[in-house]
Amino acid sequence: MITLTLNNGVELPALGFGVFQTPPEETIQAVQTALETGYRHIDTAAAYGNEREVGEGIRRSGIPRDDVFIETKVWVSDYGQDETLHAFDKAVGKLGVEQLDLLILHQPATDRFEKTIAAYKSLGTLYADGKVRAIGVSNFMPDHLERLLGEASVVPAVNQIELHPYFTQPEVREADAAHGILDQAWSPIGGITFYPGFGDERRSVMDDPTLQEIAAAHGKSAAQVMLRWHLQEGRSAIPKSTNPGRISENFDVFDFELSAEELARIDGLNTGVRNGPDPDVPRPERFDMVIPDA
Repeated sequence: MITLTLNNGVELPALGFGVFQTPPEETIQAVQTALETGYRHIDTAAAYGNEREVGEGIRRSGIPRDDVFIETKVWVSDYGQDETLHAFDKAVGKLGVEQLDLLILHQPATDRFEKTIAAYKSLGTLYADGKVRAIGVSNFMPDHLERLLGEASVVPAVNQIELHPYFTQPEVREADAAHGILDQAWSPIGGITFYPGFGDERRSVMDDPTLQEIAAAHGKSAAQVMLRWHLQEGRSAIPKSTNPGRISENFDVFDFELSAEELARIDGLNTGVRNGPDPDVPRPERFDMVIPDA
């Protein structure tokens, strides 16, 4: 496993296991399988509705708590000073742990950014109190970061963003690097089924001829090549699956290396087109989601 050192000195296993859109009834086994495969970083979120099952999967794996890096996210309906502090209580209660390794804001909530700032300041309070080992954000564009950093006392350790060969977000990565913020890729292999309705003309990254050619040269799959690309360029990546074979395949990326030329060819695939929603587009309906206490 490759580990990355965050801007506060905390070490994060670069390759994580995601459970976005994984039904609760499938989450326990998926997490247990991932940990038995070798993953030591699990990424979930309040909005996924499966934090409780993530915690149960970790316990059933028999892997000591201190050996598993747990990351979760606060949903926008829990933004605000007191609301976000309570969101932490809800998360650790469901996960069955006392401390989180990484807690991040799920969206910038541009239409109510004052609540976003209040929420992040509460993450800072949790960090100062030792309740979380690191804090961060997700889907923050450069202007969102600048607004946040103008009022925050703690620089985010991580910015989790849509990032795959067809959408590399160079401007966001440049802004993150300027502040020592780690890029973490959701949809790291360009999954096109994640967000129905967002870009119906999307092409599957998996079928790209360049990736297929590079994969064949290494005796690997296109998915494995993409994950290796992320790791070699210094990012964290969060693939997801409930299929034991794919869970294992996605972890089998530490026994080969892409050349500088191959990395450059993959970098050149960027289309600038998102597969998921644009963080700058207000979606007030997000605030209607109620995250239950238990």
